[in-house]
Amino acid sequence: MSKFIVIPSSKEQILNLLDLCDGFILGLNNFSVNLPITFSLEEIKDIIKLCKSLQKQIFISLNKNMHNADIDELTSNLVELSKLDLDGLIFYDIAIVNLNKKLNLNLKLFWHQEHLVTNYYTINYWCKNGVYGSFLSSELTKKEILDIKDNTNCPLMMNVFGFIPMFTSKRPLVKNYLSKFNLQDNSKINYLEKENNIYPITSTNVVTVYSNNILNLAQEINELSEKNIAYFVFNSFNIESSLFKSIMLLFYKLTNENQKEIFDKINMLLNYKSDTGFLYKNTVYKVKKNG
Repeated sequence: MSKFIVIPSSKEQILNLLDLCDGFILGLNNFSVNLPITFSLEEIKDIIKLCKSLQKQIFISLNKNMHNADIDELTSNLVELSKLDLDGLIFYDIAIVNLNKKLNLNLKLFWHQEHLVTNYYTINYWCKNGVYGSFLSSELTKKEILDIKDNTNCPLMMNVFGFIPMFTSKRPLVKNYLSKFNLQDNSKINYLEKENNIYPITSTNVVTVYSNNILNLAQEINELSEKNIAYFVFNSFNIESSLFKSIMLLFYKLTNENQKEIFDKINMLLNYKSDTGFLYKNTVYKVKKNG
């Protein structure tokens, strides 16, 4: 049975969703990107204590691209996290694999290099080299997802709902733009309009551009669950908390018989357009003409 895992936007939201999901993905201050909120190590310990008392799963996402200056603190954080009752640690930088081996921490690692997790050859390679599971790229078609699942025993995660991170930069792009044109803006989320599409942008420790539409795979979840995709991820970013709870309640009621009805109800609740991402978009390789 596939698990519903939520990326929360606040501590309060975690409390409000305990009955509607199987667990949460949490970020650690200074070591996580593309998440609505991150927590201190002590806050994470408190959340784990609460969630585990209710048999909920907890994953920590350390998905920042690490630099030499991060290594000492990263090492100490990994040691502390290894002492906690975690169900998995999601990573981007391969340094985490090496440190997990070197320090004999036995953390359950989930490979999540976002746009690179696209084939079962590399997934199987990592599973043979100290990695427990993989978080699939959101750019895959359904056919590709099923092909990967048929050719790996590695537990798989995938996004099924929410705004999806498209692009991340360490450069302060929004700040530079505002400074260039002498603009004052303290918004937590800015928006880029391009070709009649509006893309949310955050600019805290890094700049992240999100998808213009909300991913909604309500009509595909049951089929993917039957194929034993281990974890479905729901991202609460930029969705009002009470609205997100209403949507999770609809997903919680999802069956083979009502999936079209649930899909339509979710879309009616949303202020943004939704789509199925790349699930039905075949990859086309096209050489651009010169001139």
